[in-house]
Amino acid sequence: MLTTLAATGFTVAFFHAAIPTHWLPFVLVARARGWTQGKTLAVAAFAGLGHVALTSLLGLAIAWFGFQIDEHAGELFPKVAGGILLAIGLWYFWRQLRGGVLHHHAPGGHHQPSERCGHEAEHSHWDEELKGSELVSNRTGDGAAIGGLFMMLTLSPCEGFLPVYLSGVQYGWHGFFVLSGILAVATLAGMMLFTWLTLVGFSRLPVQKLERVEAGLLGVIFTVLGVMMLLVEHGGH
Repeated sequence: MLTTLAATGFTVAFFHAAIPTHWLPFVLVARARGWTQGKTLAVAAFAGLGHVALTSLLGLAIAWFGFQIDEHAGELFPKVAGGILLAIGLWYFWRQLRGGVLHHHAPGGHHQPSERCGHEAEHSHWDEELKGSELVSNRTGDGAAIGGLFMMLTLSPCEGFLPVYLSGVQYGWHGFFVLSGILAVATLAGMMLFTWLTLVGFSRLPVQKLERVEAGLLGVIFTVLGVMMLLVEHGGH
């Protein structure tokens, strides 16, 4: 089960990192400021570490809370955790029906709700989001732009990975550290890959369409994970 959970965690983290909010802003800011490819990747990695750190910190709180429940609930914990995962899955399905996941917003940017229908517009919503933002303004230096990108991503943790931490409670601190390592590797790998691909010219990557269906796919993942936990618990008896 831990191997399955680890594979699920990697899928969730890598898939989440493939969403354009995790790499496209770095590319657009780099082009506006004339950054080199190496500097752009370094800034993306720096922001990715902050993203992973805050997510892991939240995961630590969830793990500690889960340990307390596990201590008192005993054999009931898999049922409780499985039920919570099913509820989270249903919540993601509802979120998908409501229009998908929320975007990260650039500091000082001007967000305009998208009304694209039937096909993707030629440019991402980030082209409009960054207009007037301090991230590309000539009035601010690179330090302010890097800090803005770091805070933008750090303060938007990978919410889809948090239920994975709950699933790993039954494996103790070992499970927590394994999942945290997987979160870091998958997130940074995804961010670096898609940032680099876009920098070298693959600007029409279809992963931008994932923004529309991210919530639905996460709903499927956590519904399946919840059912698996319930089945494993039932099989143990």
